[in-house]
Amino acid sequence: MSYSPIKTAIVGYGFSAKTFHLPFITTLPELSLCAISSSQQQLVTTEQPQAKYFASAEAMLEQSDAELVIITAPNNVHFKLAKLALENGKHVIVEKPFVLDVADGETLVKLAKDKGLKLSVFHNRRWDGDFLTIQKLIADHKIGEIKHFEAHFDRFRPTVRDRWREQSTEGGGILFDLGPHLLDQALQLFGKPTAITAQCRSMRPNSKNVDYFNIMLHYPDFYAQLHANLYSCEPNIRFNILGSEGKYQKFGLDPQEDYLKAGIMPDKAEWADETPEMYGTVYKEGQAAEVIQTERGGYQHYFKTMADAIRLNKNEPVTAEQALENIKLIELAIKSSEQGKTLTV
Repeated sequence: MSYSPIKTAIVGYGFSAKTFHLPFITTLPELSLCAISSSQQQLVTTEQPQAKYFASAEAMLEQSDAELVIITAPNNVHFKLAKLALENGKHVIVEKPFVLDVADGETLVKLAKDKGLKLSVFHNRRWDGDFLTIQKLIADHKIGEIKHFEAHFDRFRPTVRDRWREQSTEGGGILFDLGPHLLDQALQLFGKPTAITAQCRSMRPNSKNVDYFNIMLHYPDFYAQLHANLYSCEPNIRFNILGSEGKYQKFGLDPQEDYLKAGIMPDKAEWADETPEMYGTVYKEGQAAEVIQTERGGYQHYFKTMADAIRLNKNEPVTAEQALENIKLIELAIKSSEQGKTLTV
């Protein structure tokens, strides 16, 4: 690193801020924590005494000396807070989903360009080890031409919890929580589909939003099936990819989230590595199954690239325009489900 640390502020002090952002801000020399806005004053001042505390996000965005702001607030205020941050000359990282409305996203993209500021969305799972492995398998034609791609993000949570992600009717539910991960990865692998067919449902008793979805992205020579539900006990399939010469299967989620929740700090390159029992397998007719070592992932690469974008005027790790394509597909998935038909992208 050949530049001074970027003064960084966080909106919110919940699970996302403490799990996915603070460990990287505190371990990477490219960033330094300068401010936090939260309703939890005592907790913030006790645990993060080096950061200036603000009771409201608006006050922090207008008054702090932060250069970069990370927004981890509920989905329905992403647009309002990102807009205010940009208007106050801050670079911005928005937790996924970027926004809830495509027009709002277009407004933010234009504002960032007009202000000469960097605007990015935290699609961290581009740096999952298993996703990097799939990128390599496809690039190396390890299983031939792709004939069907299947990606899951399944969990077992049959009871609705008292948290905004499950209670909110505006931007809540797993279509906005887990859908962005799956859609972003598919777009990175295959680009924009030609059509979309989706089923989005509320299955759990007292559920107020989508807690099951099955999305089929139509490509010229194959389908990409993206699925999430909350009635799946372990073991859970993560990827099932069929090719003209074989298939790749992978169970279980990338371990970085669990590592971070367990307090493992991302302070060495190998912190994100999977253990051998987590590796996926390639199957080919007439051949022994081949265990494929998972590529090394690491969410720190997102933050390092964002820091370079700000200090060295390079491209953001995830552009707002890329994230907006994700939101367009979510809008189409909702319409497809409501109308019960396939829609052209």
